[in-house]
Amino acid sequence: MEKKLLRLLTTLCLAAVPFLFKGSKMKENLIIFFSKGVIATLIDAYVVGTKRISYPVRPFAKIFSTNIVYDLLLFPLLSVVWVMVSSKNKLGKIILKSLIFSVPMALGQWYFEKYTRLFKWKKWSALHTFGSVNFTLFTIRGLVELIRRLDKNSDNS
Repeated sequence: MEKKLLRLLTTLCLAAVPFLFKGSKMKENLIIFFSKGVIATLIDAYVVGTKRISYPVRPFAKIFSTNIVYDLLLFPLLSVVWVMVSSKNKLGKIILKSLIFSVPMALGQWYFEKYTRLFKWKKWSALHTFGSVNFTLFTIRGLVELIRRLDKNSDNS
């Protein structure tokens, strides 16, 4: 069952790629995607390395101790969508929209940890997931704002 869920998630993520990486924002979306992939991979490597979470069922289990579907596909794609839907908002709406992403993610991980072998939490909880998802969403959002300002300054020079 777990391998089928991972295949389904991979398929859905790959199907979303053509819709998210087109048009005038493609460069920005690629920066978001790859930056979030690096951040998620580093955090997950630390969390797995310190035995807070394990992934009993994961792709390429002999090579990776983390779940690369989450770190390199799902979380980066969700960050691209989040920046898209929050890009013109002020702080209050940005916080609200971050909750729309982080609360379901935390609840979903709680459910899958309880009823599947996709994750096993040892020193982790839904609250940790909630916090780490929000931390990375806001980190990426800050990076995007920095890049936008640098682009605007270079255009004015």
